Amino acid sequence: MKNLRTPIVAVLGHVDHGKTTLLDRIRRSNVTAREAGGITQHIGATEVPLATIEEICREIWNVNIILPGLLFIDTPGHKAFTNLRRRGGALADLAVLIVDINEGFKPQTEEALLILRTFKTPFVVAANKIDRIPGWQSVEGNPFMKSYAEQDDLVRQRLDNRIYELIGELYQRGFSADRFDRISDFTKNVAIVPISALTGEGIPELLMLLVGLAQRFLEDSLRLHVEGRARGTVLEVKEEKGLGLTFDAILYDGTLHVGDRIAIGGKDGVIVTHVRGILRPRPSREMRLESRFRNVDSITAAAGIKIVAPDIEGVLAGSEFETVESDEDLKRFEKRIAREYQELTIETDEEGIVIKTDTLGSLEALINEFRALDVPIKRADVGDITKKDVVEASANRDDLNRVIVGFNVKVLPGVEEECIKYGVRVFTDQIIYSLIDSFIQWRDEEKRLRERQKIESIILPGKIQLLKNYIFRRSKPAVVGVKVLAGELRKDVRLVKPDGTPAGIVRSMQKAGDYVSIAKEGDELAVAIDGVTIGRQLSGDEVLYVDVPERHARVVERELFDTLTDETKEAFREFLELKRKDNSFWGR
Repeated sequence: MKNLRTPIVAVLGHVDHGKTTLLDRIRRSNVTAREAGGITQHIGATEVPLATIEEICREIWNVNIILPGLLFIDTPGHKAFTNLRRRGGALADLAVLIVDINEGFKPQTEEALLILRTFKTPFVVAANKIDRIPGWQSVEGNPFMKSYAEQDDLVRQRLDNRIYELIGELYQRGFSADRFDRISDFTKNVAIVPISALTGEGIPELLMLLVGLAQRFLEDSLRLHVEGRARGTVLEVKEEKGLGLTFDAILYDGTLHVGDRIAIGGKDGVIVTHVRGILRPRPSREMRLESRFRNVDSITAAAGIKIVAPDIEGVLAGSEFETVESDEDLKRFEKRIAREYQELTIETDEEGIVIKTDTLGSLEALINEFRALDVPIKRADVGDITKKDVVEASANRDDLNRVIVGFNVKVLPGVEEECIKYGVRVFTDQIIYSLIDSFIQWRDEEKRLRERQKIESIILPGKIQLLKNYIFRRSKPAVVGVKVLAGELRKDVRLVKPDGTPAGIVRSMQKAGDYVSIAKEGDELAVAIDGVTIGRQLSGDEVLYVDVPERHARVVERELFDTLTDETKEAFREFLELKRKDNSFWGR
C-alpha cells in the first residue's frame, strides 16, 4: 500500500454555509475576510499535511494512516458556478458537502448533490453551525462527541432533531444517511458530522473520517503510477513579480518535472510549452494567497502548484494541461480539448449583450446564468474589456442589449470614452451574483420606464358624464361640468357619443380652479369642448366616451387590458362594441 497519492477533497455547499470558514479553521488562516464580499469566486487549493491533521485530531487519533495528507479544493458557492463546480466534482476523490444545520437544504445544496451523484463522488455531510443551536455551550476545538456529551438534554434533543431532518432530506434524494458514530457500513450510508467551522468543534472527527475513508476505500484510485503522464487543471493565470506570467494549477495525476513539455488549452487552440519552474506553497497555505513558495524539481499528484513557463499568454483558466512526449500524445490532447471547448461554445445571437470574464469557468457560469434569464448573448469571451467589445455591443438595435458585462476583468484605457460615444453600458464586479443582480435590476428598470413612456403616449379608454347643472358656456368652446366615470380624460382627446357620432375635442380642463392635463376616474371638473354646441349636438347630460384611435385601441386590448380597473375594462368593452357595430375587425 505504499505510494498512495494525496486525495483531492472538494468542499461544496450553499453560499454562506461555511465552506471557506471550515478551511480557514483547518489551515489557521483567514481567507474568508479577503474574498470579495466574503464569497469564494474561484477554485482555490490547500494542501494539509498528515502531521497537521494528526495535531487537530490528537484527542481521538487511534489509526495508522499512510496518506501524505489531504488536498482541499474550495469551490465557489453561488449557483452560477455549477459547471465550474462540476469540474471540481469530477476532479475530486472525496467531497465534503457543507450544510447549515439551522437552515437545511438550499438550492446550491441540491445542485452539489446532483454533481456528486453524476460523478459518483463519495462524500460526507458536514452539518455546520452547531454553535448556533439555542443553548449550545461551545468549547474551542473540541471533538464533537466530547462537546455533545457536555450539553444539556434539551440542547442534545434540539441537535438530534436537526440531524433527523437532514437524514430525511437526504433520504428523499435517494441517499441513506446517519450520524457518523452510528454507521457501521460507510459504503452504504452517508456520514453526517456535526461541526462548527467557527469554534472548530467536530473538525477532528471530520478529518479522521476523510483520511480513514480515503485510505480504506480509495486505495486503487490513489495508488501512484509515479512515471504516469502528469495531468492537471489550470486555476488561474497571473503575473508574479520576478517570475513573469505563471499559472496556478491542480496536479491530479502523475509526476511533473521541471523541463517537461506540456500542452495546455488556450484561447486560440492548444499551447505547447516547457516547464521552467514548479513552485509549491507552504503546507496548509491557501495557494491563491501564498507569498512564499518553495522551488521544487518535481511534484507528484495530487498537489496545488504554481507553474512557470514561457508563451502562456493565451492560456485559459479552467482548461486542462498534460505532459506530451510525442506528436501522437499532442494530437490526442488536441482532440480532447477541442471536444471540451465545443461543449462550451454558445449559439451566438444576432442581438445580445457582450460578456467578458477572467476564466473559462466563470465564462461558462455567466453564459448559463444569462441563458437561464433569457438574456440574449452576442459574444462571450475571456479577457479584459476593449474598444472592440464596445463596437460589438453598439451594433445592437435594442438599447437593452448595448451592454458589456465584465466579471473580474479590467476596463482598458479609452473604453469609457467609446462607451459614452456609442451609448454602451458597462457592468463590472468581482462578485458574480452582484454583477448579475446589477444588470437585471437596470434592465428591469429600463423596461418599466419604456412601459411607462409607452402608456403615457397611448390614449387610454375613458367614460364621462356631462353635468347639466354646470353648463358655463354653450359653444366656441362649450364649457361644462363633467364627472369621470371610468378610465381617464386627457387634454386634446376626441370624444364620441354612444351611437358613434363625434362629440368634439377636449381643449382644456380645470379642477378646483387649476388647469390639469389628465383627469382620473372619480374626478369632477370643468371641461372646454371644441366643435360642439350644447343645445344642438349635445343636450348637456350625455354619457360620452374617449375616442381611442384604432392603433392605440389595439395596444390597449392586447397589452394593457389587464392593467385597467374593472370600471375601465367595462367602459372599453362598451367603446369597442360601438366601434365594431359596423366593422367587426376594427382595432383587432
